[in-house]
Amino acid sequence: MTRPDPRQLRDACGLFGTGVNVIATRHADGDHGMTANAFMSVSLDPPLICVSIGERAKILPHLQQTGRFSVSTLSENSERLAWHFAGRPVEGLSNPFEDLDRLPVIRGALAAYACDIVNEVQAGDHTIFIGRVRKLATDPGARPLIFYKGSFGAIAGQAPAPELCDPIAEAIW
Repeated sequence: MTRPDPRQLRDACGLFGTGVNVIATRHADGDHGMTANAFMSVSLDPPLICVSIGERAKILPHLQQTGRFSVSTLSENSERLAWHFAGRPVEGLSNPFEDLDRLPVIRGALAAYACDIVNEVQAGDHTIFIGRVRKLATDPGARPLIFYKGSFGAIAGQAPAPELCDPIAEAIW
């Protein structure tokens, strides 16, 4: 079997629609953030999540030095912020951060997590950081920004309130 080329793999992975997040940390020289969709829940007890950061990402050494990171899941009206933190700066953008447990998180995010790094795993050209969630904030009435096939979009309809979730979906968590 031949190995898929990186572009083919990236395109295939782009067929998996994901939420859009800003990963951030507070370093001695200021706040640093990057757009990412490589985010996952790991465990409810203890509360663990993980992010995957490319070896060329400017934020990588800052995460390693601070030992902390935040994740802000963006709402559907945050495409400009997603592009900004993906390396296409938006002129005149005011500071989009607020604090959560002394970490920068995006104001108006669907969900925001403040984490301490508990493990760092080298995986090919990325580093996976597993973080213990110390604090979180949510806006369950907001709707997510979605990334699919290289484009941002929104979902149709409104997500159900947590108390109305399907028991099967709850069992997955």
